[in-house]
Amino acid sequence: MNPNPDSLPPPAAHPGAVDAGSQALAEALRSSFAVVRFVMVILVAVFLGSGFFIVGPEEKGIKLRFGKPVGEGDRALLGPGLHWSFPYPIDEVIRVPITELQSLRSTVGWYAVTPEQELAGTEPDAPPGTPLNPAVDSYVLTADGNIAHSRATLHYRFDDPLRCVFGFTGGTNGDFTLAGVSNAVLNTLNNALLQAAAQFTVDQMLTRDVVGFQEAVRRHFVQLAQARNLGITVEQCEVQSRPPRQLKQAFDDVINAGLRRSKVLNDAISTANQVTNRASSEAAARVNGALAARTRYVETVGAEAKRFEDLQTQFARNPDLYIQQRLVETMSRVLTNVQEKIHLPERADGRPRELRLLLNREPVTPKTQPASP
Repeated sequence: MNPNPDSLPPPAAHPGAVDAGSQALAEALRSSFAVVRFVMVILVAVFLGSGFFIVGPEEKGIKLRFGKPVGEGDRALLGPGLHWSFPYPIDEVIRVPITELQSLRSTVGWYAVTPEQELAGTEPDAPPGTPLNPAVDSYVLTADGNIAHSRATLHYRFDDPLRCVFGFTGGTNGDFTLAGVSNAVLNTLNNALLQAAAQFTVDQMLTRDVVGFQEAVRRHFVQLAQARNLGITVEQCEVQSRPPRQLKQAFDDVINAGLRRSKVLNDAISTANQVTNRASSEAAARVNGALAARTRYVETVGAEAKRFEDLQTQFARNPDLYIQQRLVETMSRVLTNVQEKIHLPERADGRPRELRLLLNREPVTPKTQPASP
């Protein structure tokens, strides 16, 4: 009787076949673990190698570990060169450019202009009588209640990287970007421009005190930057101011009138200076003449006084002789045209003098005139 094939037990496995399968599986696992270890070593090397970074010659680096700087003060700043840190998210590196000159321009107070018009130096058309549209054209309000267009261009540098990072961002997560600081600087510049414009009249902004207005914008910006702890240094601040384009002709007329007024005032001042200088010269000449006349008069009086003292000395020695000499001199001067002058002085003893005159004198022979040729 044939047995049922389905009811027969399965044949027993050969012991050698079981050992070969186990050995192959073990070898496969060992190969897989070796590959995994090699890959893990490569990943660890790549992970650690990614921590190398370079700080440029114009930068300062700050290494943050879990959001806090590694080191304190100047030791937290990394100089130019190759450095290493744990990769993100353990460490984070912030680079702050300290020598590169940063520039930005205010976004308030100026009319709408396209980049092409800005490069070409042209202005958009604004026909007279067209109202100013605040949605398109911005402006500043001056101290005398007028409006004007003004914009400031700021050039600055980062002078304190730690203050830029932790003073500006608050030190919460070390989130520092140039765009973030630029936005803060831009807002500060806009506030400084509006604040300075409110302290100047439109004439001062446009013509009379342009430099003063520019310095006021710079001063207000520096004060606000220090109060907001931006950590920057202002290199230069340039301010442009213009009247509203819709009123350009009216402002030009006012400026021309001011120029004519200045010319008239300058001419008047020049004439006044000429008259004053001429009067001063004449006054100085008269004073000098009076001083010279006084000097001559004093010298003359002094000479007369000296002569009088000398005559007084002669008179004191012999009064009669002095009187007779003076009398003779006086008579000679008085009787200049008299041919015969006879003077009989009194004698010292009081006796009369005897006068003898020759009546028949020989006539005077006239001088002969030379014969004419």
